[in-house]
Amino acid sequence: MKLFNVAVVGATGLVGRTMVKVLEERRFPVNRLTLLASERSLGREMNYAGRSIPVQKLGPESFRQIEIGLFSAGATISLEYAPLAVQAGAVVIDNSSAFRTDPDVPLIVPEVNRRQIFKHKGIIANPNCSTIQLVVVLKPLHDRFHIKRVVVSTYQSVTGAGQAAVDQLEAELANIVPQRKKFPHRIAFNCLPHIDIFFDDGYTKEEFKMMNETRKIMETNIKLTATTVRVPVIGGHSESVNVEFEKKCSVQEVVEILHRAPGVVVQDDPEKNLYPMPITSHERDEVFVGRIRKDDTVPSGINLWVVADNIRKGAATNAVQIAEALVLGR
Repeated sequence: MKLFNVAVVGATGLVGRTMVKVLEERRFPVNRLTLLASERSLGREMNYAGRSIPVQKLGPESFRQIEIGLFSAGATISLEYAPLAVQAGAVVIDNSSAFRTDPDVPLIVPEVNRRQIFKHKGIIANPNCSTIQLVVVLKPLHDRFHIKRVVVSTYQSVTGAGQAAVDQLEAELANIVPQRKKFPHRIAFNCLPHIDIFFDDGYTKEEFKMMNETRKIMETNIKLTATTVRVPVIGGHSESVNVEFEKKCSVQEVVEILHRAPGVVVQDDPEKNLYPMPITSHERDEVFVGRIRKDDTVPSGINLWVVADNIRKGAATNAVQIAEALVLGR
């Protein structure tokens, strides 16, 4: 197989470090790996495939001979440097929100809309972490029963807000005043119904992302409303999902479809206390679903509990899976 020159932008962040790890785990065909970050990361080295690779400062000339760029350094950096990488000949897979709503940029979850990858014009967007795990479960059910409406409430790990958020939680749990606060309130022993900024209609940007990204990925105008909540968990997003279908369905049919769905693991045996949890999704790439039960308030409704590792499947692994499909041409 052809080997590729790959750059990871934001290589020293939570997601960037995991991208490097996943590239090695999945034996992605790397010829040369370039690790890029801000000036404050200069002098650091990262291990990859038994080698120590120095971190370089990101700059306009960083993408010479780079063929694939995995970006996870925030929207501002992506807006500035992704076009430069494309001009240099790279295909960019961007984990920020910079290009997700751009109609000319495919928004990809390989289990859901893999073929859209090849419509790219140099940039492919990686969806929001909470959206990724949701659509992996919704798509096979929509194909069979046609979704009418979705109500989703999330329970999102502090890792989704970066290292500063993890540091704040750990400091508060140790009764130490955090050196820097990521959240406007205490997160230890607390829940914050506030992820990203609020809009005038009372929804947050995170909720807006979930609603609009789901429609774009699934190429349908599903009615979806969301409430996103930050919880004091390190690693793993959970979602309570209520789905109303156009067609009649049974719990058994839903379970059978999800058992066959790519990237999904059904964990649903209440008598044995078996159900998805963030702690058991840690370091896994699958999306876990359980607590599958009827919603008797509507003619055809189902309740689901969906969990995934937000740093892996919700970000790094999904990006590497996109790159894999890209280089394989399928």
